[in-house]
Amino acid sequence: MVAIAYTVAFEGVEARLVEVQCSVSPGLPAFGIVGLPDKSVSEARERVRAAFAALSIALPARRITINMSPADLPKEGSHFDLPIALAVLAALELVPHEALERVVALGELALDGRLSAVNGALPAAMAAAEDDRALIVPRPCGSEAAWVGSVAVFAPRTLREAIDHLTDRAPLTPASAGEALASGNLPDLIEVKGQERARRAIEIAAAGRHHLLMVGPPGATKTMLARRIPGILPPLTAQEALETSVIQSVAGLMKEGGISRAAPFCQPHHTASTAAIVGGGRHAGPGQISLSHNGVLFMDELPEFDRRVIDALREPIETGEIHVSRANAHVRYPARFLLVAAANPCRCGYLADQARACSRVPVCGADYMARVSGPMMDRFDLRLEVPQITIEEMNLPPTGEDSATVAARVAVARHVQAARFRDHPEVRVNADATGRLLDEIAPLDAECRTLLALASERLGLSPRGYHRVLRTARTIADLDSAPDIRKPHLAEALSYRIAFGNPD
Repeated sequence: MVAIAYTVAFEGVEARLVEVQCSVSPGLPAFGIVGLPDKSVSEARERVRAAFAALSIALPARRITINMSPADLPKEGSHFDLPIALAVLAALELVPHEALERVVALGELALDGRLSAVNGALPAAMAAAEDDRALIVPRPCGSEAAWVGSVAVFAPRTLREAIDHLTDRAPLTPASAGEALASGNLPDLIEVKGQERARRAIEIAAAGRHHLLMVGPPGATKTMLARRIPGILPPLTAQEALETSVIQSVAGLMKEGGISRAAPFCQPHHTASTAAIVGGGRHAGPGQISLSHNGVLFMDELPEFDRRVIDALREPIETGEIHVSRANAHVRYPARFLLVAAANPCRCGYLADQARACSRVPVCGADYMARVSGPMMDRFDLRLEVPQITIEEMNLPPTGEDSATVAARVAVARHVQAARFRDHPEVRVNADATGRLLDEIAPLDAECRTLLALASERLGLSPRGYHRVLRTARTIADLDSAPDIRKPHLAEALSYRIAFGNPD
């Protein structure tokens, strides 16, 4: 007789239901696992043996075969330990077969029978809810999985507790969702002195999710400004928080089972590889662009990144997702992020300072910024120079607005956009609007069309750049509570299309 337990295998952020079939048959003693398992799954038999021995359960001297169906789906991760153990127990008639029918299980077994935390409890709970099954996960994962709400989550500490629950000897109480994580004390924008134009640019970027590039000398507060953007972004909606948390769950980054409404902020080092940024590696895991989904990806010292890494961002910027292809895997991760980049004007950083600039001025500036290709530069809606702060300005008291004041305006603009795109669920902010929808939300009068045509010729705007100017102008009008785009809105949007160096 074949006993069946249920678990999941992960394809990106999606969890697919897997049958773990166990057959105990006559033959030489053996314990085999088939169904395209990776090394960690194949090693499960040794952990299962040791856990059974710790519980004084003896495996019969027969042939035990574990098949994981569908067999052509790669199985990766130690979370298959628990369902394999339960399938074997059911085949030995130590756990009722019917008890496993409506349960999805995942967990790693320690040699003494304890259950250790695994990644992906949240998407596993979503898959169990869709299939109308309960979920059994290790105790540390219970509060995370319980956020789904529509599924009963049981979180035993040990294999013994799981057996007692399934045999009704000691039923477990369903786990409750963890506490919502506080956003913490985010850096406040009032700490930035001067830089009124840069402050305005990050407000526009946050309001419409427009990609931003800041270029200026070392110490010009570029990084300081970027790190204050999360403080002016509105809290994530319930849908956005769930999307972001699913990615973090798959990556094993969920903190104490809590879901946060704060927008994520990722700052990879400029030596990061392409796989680290866009996703990939041996297990095709999510990269920084997916971990910053619905949040901010800050790339400091942009020209110092490998050119292939920078150009790899071009497709996800346009599509809002990344497809990672490997020999044995083809997975999709969401990647709808606000890209904020900072750069020095040249390698030495003092292009405009005659006293400290190198002997290669101005060629060094053109060569340095040329590391960012023209097509990538074209994808920045906002490009501005950030000047150095003078000592006199540093000694003055703060004159700008604090983050709460700016965040209130950004929240109003985002609310306007949410109402505007109510009938277009795939579009959330102005930066997502394309085609006819963009024409509908950003109509121009004759004066604006004349200005845009003249500016397009002088700035050499591409069709992509033309549309990005329209989206930016629409956001500026939203911040101004204007129903239509007017000439000042369009002029301000065009002022952020300056070129740096001599890009391709």
